[in-house]
Amino acid sequence: MIVAVDGPSASGKGTLARRLAAALDFAFLDTGLLYRAVGTAVLAAGGDPADPATALAAARDLDLAALDPTPLRHEAAGQAASVVAVIPEVRAALRDLQRRFAAAPPGHKAGVVLDGRDIGTVVCPQAEVKIFLTASAAARARRRHKELLERGEASIYARVLAEMRERDRRDSERAAAPLKPAADAEILDTTDLDAEETFRTALAIVENKRPDLTTLT
Repeated sequence: MIVAVDGPSASGKGTLARRLAAALDFAFLDTGLLYRAVGTAVLAAGGDPADPATALAAARDLDLAALDPTPLRHEAAGQAASVVAVIPEVRAALRDLQRRFAAAPPGHKAGVVLDGRDIGTVVCPQAEVKIFLTASAAARARRRHKELLERGEASIYARVLAEMRERDRRDSERAAAPLKPAADAEILDTTDLDAEETFRTALAIVENKRPDLTTLT
């Protein structure tokens, strides 16, 4: 079974997808980390994330087993990810990687939960459950601002909001797999929901689709 969780930056999709995977005992993949890893690898090598050849080489060298999420959480990694994500060749290389993960879940799990921006529309359009999380730009910027401060990073809310809107624009307007909900996705607005309310609502969506599933909650 494939559960696709899509949405813009700081909509809460990562937190939700992890909790769903744990509750269902499914494998989990944060596909946004793949783009962050590619962008970060390019920057680390002194390259330009907007250069297709350099970004594609980094995408092809990506090793899921060696992926370390910790250095990929910084805002610079997110911005670099948004730049490499508009390159069709990079998206194609990472799409194949994601599809292989979904087809053969690690640990022989009975299903997978993938979160990203185009899981339900491009990567796994056959997903049995598609959830699209959204929230106002202001709410998402507040969450990201709070997260950065809690990590000890310098943050100015107005700047975070401006960067959030710019990233939304790039993600929505790119020619390759633009950010948008699948036609058959369940839209879940988290502007006024906390993490627990979001999780319970999403879990109910999965259980309504597959009442035979046993959850670990």
